[in-house]
Amino acid sequence: MTIEITGKNIDITPAIRARIEFKFNKLEKYQVPLISKHVTITKEPNGQHTIDVSATLPGGQLIASARRDDLFGAITEVFQKLERQMNKQTHKPTSRRATHSDKPEVEEETIAEEESDFID
Repeated sequence: MTIEITGKNIDITPAIRARIEFKFNKLEKYQVPLISKHVTITKEPNGQHTIDVSATLPGGQLIASARRDDLFGAITEVFQKLERQMNKQTHKPTSRRATHSDKPEVEEETIAEEESDFID
C-alpha cells in the first residue's frame, strides 16, 4: 500500500519520504494490515512543523498529530503515538477485563459453616 504524503508550505524531500516509510515499516511488527496511510506535513510561519498522520485498520482508524521545531523529531513523536495506539488496538481482544477474570467461586455452604464456627 502506498503512503500519501502531503506537504503544506514545505517540499517533501527524499529524506523525509524515506523516514516516514521507515517508520511505517516498523509498525508492521504488529502484523495488522494498514488499509490506507496518509501523512500531512505543515510548516508554519513561526518555524514549527506540524505532522498529522491517519492510518486505517480493519478494526478502526489511528490518528496522531505532533508539533515541534525539529521536523524529524516531530516525525518520531507522531509515530510513537501511533505505535501506542496500534499496540492498544491489537491487544484489546486478548486483554483481561474484571468481568471476565477467573475468580475462584466460593460456595455458600462453606461461608455458612465458617460463620457458624465464629458464632459458637
